[in-house]
Amino acid sequence: MRVLTCLSLLIVFTAAAQKQKVSANKPAALQSIEQHQGDLISISDKIWAAAEIAFQENQSYQYLADYAEANGFTVTRGVADIPTAFVATYGSGKPVIGIMGEFDALPGLSQNAVPKKSPLAEGKAGHGCGHNLFGTASLGAAIAIKELIQQGKLKGTIKFIGTPAEEKFFGKLWMIRAGIFNDLDVCMDWHPAEKTKAAVQSSQALVDFTVEFYGQAAHAAADPWNGRSASDALELYTTGINYLREHVKPSVRIHYHIQDGGQVVNVVPDYSRLWVRVRDKNRDGMNEVYERVKKMAEGAAIMANVDYNINLVSGVYEILVNRTGGELVQKNLQYLGPIQYTADEVSFAKKIQEATGKPQVGLHSNVEPLENTSEEPEGGSTDAADVSWVVPVVRMDAATAPIGTPWHSWAVVACGGMSIGHKGMLQAAKTLALTMVDLYEDPKKVEAVKAEFIQRKGNHVYKGLVPDGPPPIGKQ
Repeated sequence: MRVLTCLSLLIVFTAAAQKQKVSANKPAALQSIEQHQGDLISISDKIWAAAEIAFQENQSYQYLADYAEANGFTVTRGVADIPTAFVATYGSGKPVIGIMGEFDALPGLSQNAVPKKSPLAEGKAGHGCGHNLFGTASLGAAIAIKELIQQGKLKGTIKFIGTPAEEKFFGKLWMIRAGIFNDLDVCMDWHPAEKTKAAVQSSQALVDFTVEFYGQAAHAAADPWNGRSASDALELYTTGINYLREHVKPSVRIHYHIQDGGQVVNVVPDYSRLWVRVRDKNRDGMNEVYERVKKMAEGAAIMANVDYNINLVSGVYEILVNRTGGELVQKNLQYLGPIQYTADEVSFAKKIQEATGKPQVGLHSNVEPLENTSEEPEGGSTDAADVSWVVPVVRMDAATAPIGTPWHSWAVVACGGMSIGHKGMLQAAKTLALTMVDLYEDPKKVEAVKAEFIQRKGNHVYKGLVPDGPPPIGKQ
């Protein structure tokens, strides 16, 4: 794709703005992102290379917080008792618009920016959900708005909210509890994806908890009758979960990860532990399965004659959709037009698809039409959903990986470290900035977004599914 200079970009979009009667603040916002493009790509690549997991994003958060500070934001670090959480603020008065940025990686997905599986560092983490792009794009959009406020072209407050630990523990829950989102009128959100579109689908609610079994150790050959096996209880429990799968609704998902099943073969294990996750399309359905699965832990303990303990880790709501905000995003996506890819980028994408056993159809560059909101949510879950029950959240997706790419895999990591991911990141930054321009310029649009939020939320009182006490910093 031919790269426009800042001056030519401004001329092109100013002409388009005049033709479409679009505010001159929009080409100015795009010019800002163009000016910061090199820095944004550099920050994204640094976060990609650092690849730090939940609550350990010590370098990653600093890349973002330092750049926000260098660009005139007032940065408050370590909010909500989370060392890697921060808020960067500029401006004063209403509206107060926030924009979320994530930056945590996933364990075990280290990968070079090549279209075949090739770990950068064997066994290390990688950005299999594109969060190196996520936080960076959001900050780029926030800077564009900050500059317009600074120039007196917009009025209000912009807040970039750095939110760690989305992949595990769900850091936003503690940030909500600390009141970080309370003063926002609207909050912006996006996510890397295989398509570029306004996001008007919900997600799955989930709960995370650990189950521990405590037995009695004994020699596995000499006197196993003196042992009470915590490992037996664990196996009985997972067997129960697997039999339950036939008797839950199709929207339910149950996952588990055995964290400790015993240490050696010749000792009856006196301790075992597994991490369990239950999902469903809404909080009510999820809670029903959660309660049943907790009872099954008691049954397994009784059968193995051991003790047990259940510890809540955290849980998230389903997303509260905001179509009013989605319509604003849609118009700005159409205003920008599709992402343009080079022949080399299409070739890279097809090699990714070949390596992962997918049809070699390349990249999705078109802007998707605004979808109807389905009764059945998309498969994932996110702590951004909890924010959507506290303040109206306007969302979008941007293409950062080829069509059909397995998410949370090496293939997404590879694309996030090269130009395919960079282009999606910049498209997201531009769309988010343009949508925020609409909101700052027209109080009626802010009120319309808030009115839909109030209508959809109804009388529900948000209650985060988060244990008492501080965030689980340093836990695995």
